[in-house]
Amino acid sequence: MSAAIAEPIVLRWRGTEAYQISFDAMREFTAQRDASTPDEIWLVEHPPVFTLGQAGKPEHLLIANSGIPLVQIDRGGQITYHGPGQVVAYLLLDLRRRKLMVRELVTLIEQAVIETLAAYNLAGERKDGAPGIYVPDDAQGESAAHSGAKVAALGLKIRNGCSYHGVSLNVSMDLSPFLAINPCGYAGLETVDMATLGAHATWREAAQTLAARLEANLAGHAQRVAATQAETLPAAEAAAADLAAEAAAVDPAARAV
Repeated sequence: MSAAIAEPIVLRWRGTEAYQISFDAMREFTAQRDASTPDEIWLVEHPPVFTLGQAGKPEHLLIANSGIPLVQIDRGGQITYHGPGQVVAYLLLDLRRRKLMVRELVTLIEQAVIETLAAYNLAGERKDGAPGIYVPDDAQGESAAHSGAKVAALGLKIRNGCSYHGVSLNVSMDLSPFLAINPCGYAGLETVDMATLGAHATWREAAQTLAARLEANLAGHAQRVAATQAETLPAAEAAAADLAAEAAAVDPAARAV
């Protein structure tokens, strides 16, 4: 396996941190990194804040004087809320080095959330055209009353082939601020947390599980890339040998070589 692709990811526990500090640090990290900079995942818990994506519409903030600050940022997507009891994982990855397309990254992040929920006996699913993870329509138990609700939001920024921003998973939090917005631009979309769905996990437990699944899924992608490279290299070498043989058959100079 390529050493660059297989390079371990640095996991940083940044604790409770103001959103603007994390945002500035992510941009600075991405701007300063080079081809040898290790990839990192940051785990953060933010004080209450609304964030609006670069193409976000301000009208999705329904209550202007909620007392919660609004920060305009450069990720994709509309408006969302971050606050205590929510795990935020920022993925600072060199996608070119990892041979990872943006759509593939979104898929493996969503899969990591689904696997995290499953670790606490909760079901989650994707929705076409709406990044994030939702409670399935056929959910059972305490989740049944919240079918279709969103439990995790996702938004990324890609700059010079590198990603930042990431995913937020609602663990056990005050959900009322979500009523002040159209979450991710969807009017009337219910937002739920793991505690409401019946899971009893601390912030750190959920963060550890999510980080482990993100790391495992990225490692799995690296293994698939390496396997593909191993399959294609012999074929390329054989093709080169065939070309050399053909050249030698018609060109005395090539035959001499």
